[in-house]
This record gives sequence, C-alpha cells and structure tokens, in this order.
Amino acid sequence: MTPRRLRTALVSTLCATALLSALPGCEPPPPARGFVPRHEKPDEADRETADLLEGRQLVELVTADLNAYLDVPRRIAVVARSCGGEGSGYDPKTRRIELCYDDLTEDRQRFEEADRHPADGPLSDIVRETLHHEAGHALIDALDLPVRDQGRAEEDAADRFAQLMLLRAPEGDHALLTAARAYDLAAAADPTPDPDDEHAPDPARAESHRCAAYGAAPARHPDLATPARAHCAGTWAATRDTWTADLTPLLRKGATAR
Repeated sequence: MTPRRLRTALVSTLCATALLSALPGCEPPPPARGFVPRHEKPDEADRETADLLEGRQLVELVTADLNAYLDVPRRIAVVARSCGGEGSGYDPKTRRIELCYDDLTEDRQRFEEADRHPADGPLSDIVRETLHHEAGHALIDALDLPVRDQGRAEEDAADRFAQLMLLRAPEGDHALLTAARAYDLAAAADPTPDPDDEHAPDPARAESHRCAAYGAAPARHPDLATPARAHCAGTWAATRDTWTADLTPLLRKGATAR
C-alpha cells in the first residue's frame, strides 16, 4: 500500500470511531436516499436571507418533514444558494432542488415594502411552500407520474403537492395563505405574465392556494367563503386523494394526509 493510500485508510478508520467522529475531515457521507439539505455561501446581497434560512434551519425542517412522510429510494439534494437570477427549480438530470436566495430576497423586499416591517415570518412560509413545490417535481420524476414533462400540468400538480404537505402540518394553512399573498405581490410588481413561463399566472396560483386552504377547513376560514369557492372542498379532497394514491409506493407506515 502506498503512503497516500495508507493515510487515507487510517483517516477512514479513525473517522469510523465514535470518539473521533468530530475530527476535521470526518464529516459523514450524505445519506444514500431521501431529501438531503445543503447550504452554499451566498452572494453578499443575499446574506440576510441566507442567515435566516440557516438560523431557523428551514431547509432542514422541510427535508425532515418530507423524509418522515416518504421513503424515496434515491438521494435528492436540496441546495440553498445564490442563483444569479436563474430561479428556484428541480433538475431531473442531477436530482437536485435549488432554492435561490435571490428569489427569496425579492420576496422579502416586496413584503417589507407592503407591510413596512421585517418579513422574516412571511419569508419562512415562502421557503416552505417553495421547497414543497420543488419536491413535488422531484416526486413526479421519481414516480414517473403521467404529468411528467407536461409543462403547465406538471407545475399545477407540484403546486397541489405543496398544498398537501402544508395542510398536513399545524398552521400549514397560514403558510399556504402567505404564499398566496406572495404571488399577489409578485403579480402587482410585474402584471404581465412571461409567455414562456410554464407556471400558471401568479393570480391563479394564489387563488389555487386560497381554495385549498378554504376547502380543507371551511369553518376555519369563513373570511374566504365566496360563491366562487363553493367547489373548493371537493377540489381539495381530489388533490389529497390523488396525491396520496400516487405516493402510496413511498409512504412510510402510518403516514396519512390530513
């Protein structure tokens, strides 16, 4: 064995022992399956947003929630980073979700301009909704669901997955309604939809989230009751049942939708 290989083998042996696992260079390998969080160094303009994500462990909390609900037989990296305007998304080739600090920095600015106070709370809700949306794409890919690569249909299905996951959690409806407001603010800032964007227009995405929150618990949201939302309970039930059926191969024992 060469000296270099001998040193590598020695370090591996030392790292494998519980007492020395905290040594520099002894970071454990990433899990072989499931959603795996990671943070990259942000651009200076995104420092406040990155600090919020790390301080509140938002990416870690969302991935832990996903992993507790689903046993995904592949590793899906969930990376928070500055993207230079590329936009958050999921890449099926690399099986990687990117959560873009710069997108969130824009959301922060919109909320603070509208409400005139720090937007840490709303931004935390937006992170949860965004990550669950992108996780929806990852699951559509992993399960090869019929909407895969179907543009608007896949984007709508990913929005509905975010609704499913958020409405499973206590106060998740608050996060969903915050995300709806974020879409309203984005539409007000840029009212002309991008013709190349496969997502539904921002106002439609906002209404879809409000409909889901109302349909899941009408008594909890009497302020959302309108004749136009009379169908929302049925729409929510279809969302819940369809996604739960699609996820059956991955559901952990005892996992259910709300």
